[in-house]
Amino acid sequence: MVITRFAPSPTGRLHAGNIRTALVNWLLARAMGGRFLLRLDDTDRARSTEAAADAIRADLDWLGLTPDGEARQSDRFARYDAALEQLAAAGRAYRAYETPEELELKRRVQQSRGLPPLYDRAALALSAADHERMVAESRAPHWRFKLDHDAPIAWEDGVRGACHFHPEALSDPVIRRADGSWLYLLPSVVDDAEMGVTHVVRGEDHVTNSAVQLQMFAALGAAPPALAHLALLTGADAALSKRLGSEGVDSWQAAGIEPLAVCALLARLGTSQPVEPVTGLDPLIQSFSLSHFGRAPARFDPQDLQALSARILHALPHEAVADRLPGLGADIWTAVQGNLTRLDDARDWQAIIAGPVSATVADEDRDYLQTAAETLERLDWTPDVWQALTGALKETTGRKGRALFMPLRLALTGEAHGPDMASLLPLIGRDAALARLRGA
Repeated sequence: MVITRFAPSPTGRLHAGNIRTALVNWLLARAMGGRFLLRLDDTDRARSTEAAADAIRADLDWLGLTPDGEARQSDRFARYDAALEQLAAAGRAYRAYETPEELELKRRVQQSRGLPPLYDRAALALSAADHERMVAESRAPHWRFKLDHDAPIAWEDGVRGACHFHPEALSDPVIRRADGSWLYLLPSVVDDAEMGVTHVVRGEDHVTNSAVQLQMFAALGAAPPALAHLALLTGADAALSKRLGSEGVDSWQAAGIEPLAVCALLARLGTSQPVEPVTGLDPLIQSFSLSHFGRAPARFDPQDLQALSARILHALPHEAVADRLPGLGADIWTAVQGNLTRLDDARDWQAIIAGPVSATVADEDRDYLQTAAETLERLDWTPDVWQALTGALKETTGRKGRALFMPLRLALTGEAHGPDMASLLPLIGRDAALARLRGA
């Protein structure tokens, strides 16, 4: 079974970039009949909060991406301890004592000599006596993973194609800090292996991490997942921006953006497929394939969401919104949905239909509206009453175009623009329509 995961750190709200990662993993799992897991990477106890974890769950639920299971790394520290012991026993993890200042000095020296700033593995030369001396001096070690320089790293990436790394061109990564806290690399490998994760889809900024982690999987005797690295999102100005990093569910909800619009846009950014309005997630699942994603950066413009959200509202059946608009019937929804920018606007039109309305009309239109009331009173009240009314008025008054329609719209709704009056007038009702025309 295909198993994917989304592994955010619960240190803040989700934003467009990591929501896209969650969505693609969810779509992959659903397209393959698999499972989608949420893993809270909360090893940073100082910055991780339960409030942020709750917000992540709420954001995924709002988007319709509810996971099939959840785990949190803070419950699994014993598993990471055991993995580190296994690596150390196999000679694939070692203790080092350099301070950040000492490491920075080494990097500067290497750069001054035109050399890549790689860790020189000086800690591998420490003897047992050296380690005892460090302990006596109360210098706690950090742990590094020892890369196998004789094992070239290669994989077929689901987006980038063939990927190759030379391990000797990489530094042995720190996997555990001197204070005992874990960095991302090893816990993620342990979790993916033990949770049966078969596919890892994430941003291309993790490509080097993936190369290192493939050796970790091998060192632990675990099968690696299939890897795919998405091109990063850029802002509307084609550059990564603070605004892009802050765009998320809270701002989209405040703007009245439909969650389906977020999914429909982010699912297709960076692919060869067009962005189209959808009335559910099934079309996105059915058309999903990692092969559609390209390597070029994907441009994300938050303004695109508003237009797409409106197009989705225009297509949604009443049953899709009924629980969010209690008391608003299908007849009203059908009449007004084509004119909505956000769902809450339907309530405004419901209030206009129910009345009362405040209308401001020109003095020269008052006699015309009185004639309209008299004409309407003589007509049969049928679903086609608007066409009958305007046809009769055109013949008796000689008005046409804006002069014919606009005074009627203003008197009946109080608005210069809106849904088709042919749909609204039957909903307003005969008595209310007559009262509004006479009152104006």
